[in-house]
Amino acid sequence: MKLAARVGQVSPSLTLAIAAKAKALKADGIDVCSFSAGEPDFDTPTHVKEAAKQALDEGKTKYGPAAGEPKLRDAIAQKLQSQNHLSYRAEQIVVTNGGKHSLFNLMLALLNPGDEVIIPAPYWLSYPEMVKLAAGVPVILETDAASDFKVTPDQLRQAITPRTRLFILNSPSNPTGVVYTPDEIRAIAQVIVEQDILVVSDEIYEKMIYGDAEHLSIGAVSPEVFERTIISNGFAKAYSMTGWRIGYLAGPTDLIKAVSTLQSHSTSNVCTFAQYGAIAAYTGSQDCVEEMRQAFAQRRQVMLDHLNAIPGLSCPPPDGAFYLFPNISKTGLKSLEFCDKLLETQQVAVIPGVAFGADDHIRLSYATDMATIETGMERLAEFVRSCF
Repeated sequence: MKLAARVGQVSPSLTLAIAAKAKALKADGIDVCSFSAGEPDFDTPTHVKEAAKQALDEGKTKYGPAAGEPKLRDAIAQKLQSQNHLSYRAEQIVVTNGGKHSLFNLMLALLNPGDEVIIPAPYWLSYPEMVKLAAGVPVILETDAASDFKVTPDQLRQAITPRTRLFILNSPSNPTGVVYTPDEIRAIAQVIVEQDILVVSDEIYEKMIYGDAEHLSIGAVSPEVFERTIISNGFAKAYSMTGWRIGYLAGPTDLIKAVSTLQSHSTSNVCTFAQYGAIAAYTGSQDCVEEMRQAFAQRRQVMLDHLNAIPGLSCPPPDGAFYLFPNISKTGLKSLEFCDKLLETQQVAVIPGVAFGADDHIRLSYATDMATIETGMERLAEFVRSCF
């Protein structure tokens, strides 16, 4: 069958593919240690589930506004104001089918053919593909461990051309876990204003912060950068609501109206009763978020200590999210071959760095239980020893 040319321009998600392969092996009775999916292993908090159940009992099962339930948009606006110092009104927010959908909608609403989007590498693997599907041009800025996987203001400034429309900022980052310091955010904001481009800040991991790291939302730096800022966020990571598919986009009014129009002709509203669970997530107790964060912090340290004790691997400590991104170059293997052999011989599933634009690395998620981490790290060490 002849398919649309746009389909041939994008690659399937390697993270989803490897996670599915690991689940299939588990279903066949094979003991697999999976560090592939970026999905908390905790259950959704009870008060969130109860709110959705109550909404079902109250008959909240009908079509709703394409842009989201008014009460949820209000709750998001209040959260952005109180926690992030961003003065978005409810009408400047659209509720989407997950954080990924918010970014996809953004690219469709914002980009014209040939518009450039600057993306630091390593990057979340869907960023470039979304840009391509919107007929835009991904412009990749390379970073490495020497620069803490961060783009400098000069690097960003030099990459901007008359075709530049958007810069993607992801802090805390998937896959590296890096968190830009407030001073670094302010320096990036200055370039955004000077060059008069837009920035989308993907803040899906904002609650997963460790040590002395501090999250500053770039739109809070100044009124001038706020006018040029778009926020993408959601409930999947901080509230363990991955399957609920609730995200949101906040930004300039005209842009949000355009995104709402697109959504009205594609998915329409997000699942109505699920949105009432999201309201409870933002308005209820936040103790569940802190409990998960503390557990992740402990797992992070255990996995990091194991990794850095394996000769041939090196991994800087991440300040956020729930991933480690070690360098595997001393093994002599590129990331896809490394991951295939690791899964085949040791039944350990990790994601090849080539998916994120860094072929000398692999990504491991520590959003899993401590027993899996201990066993998986022993198997990884045995595999790496076999490479020398």
